[in-house]
Amino acid sequence: MMISAELPPRAARTRSALIAAGFDLLAVKPIDAIPIDEVVAKAGVAKGSFFNHFADKHAFAAAIAAEVRRELEDQVTGANAAVADPMERIANGMRVSAAFAINNPKRAAALLRGAGNMTERSHPLNKGVADDFDQADKLGLLSQEARSAGVLYWLGLCQALMASLLETSEDRPRAQARVREMMLLGLMGLGLQRGEAMELARKCCASL
Repeated sequence: MMISAELPPRAARTRSALIAAGFDLLAVKPIDAIPIDEVVAKAGVAKGSFFNHFADKHAFAAAIAAEVRRELEDQVTGANAAVADPMERIANGMRVSAAFAINNPKRAAALLRGAGNMTERSHPLNKGVADDFDQADKLGLLSQEARSAGVLYWLGLCQALMASLLETSEDRPRAQARVREMMLLGLMGLGLQRGEAMELARKCCASL
């Protein structure tokens, strides 16, 4: 299916209106609780237009989640532009994800509600984190289990952390402490010793 940049102007505007409506609706309830009639009414488009762009509601939610994930991946890439250490790059991904949830709750909620089809290591949107894990493996930094299941494990931690940050209203110091603790546990789970993991978590979370 074509993305907005490849669509004729009118179709692109329709798709953008549907996506914008989806962001608002997914911020407050899951896709199964959102009738298509509600989506098109909020978007101000005909119901048939929905099916010109999306096969069903779940494809709609997945498209919204993918759009947010690309935005998040761009932020992770920027944060890691000058970072060579693969473990620090992996940790930065969690820190950026947490900051995204804190600063963009509506978009983060939309991502989490439609991210179910993005957990495979081979998914294109997981290439960055998968490459970091491959590099960490080459350097002998990962446990045996993390070599095969590390990407899934890390994605799960990041998603759970984002969901937790969305569900609570903590001040910045408490949120920072939670992210640091999750990062510490996660890095130890990947194979780092406690001291190394603690230092890296402290370093990465200092800018949160």
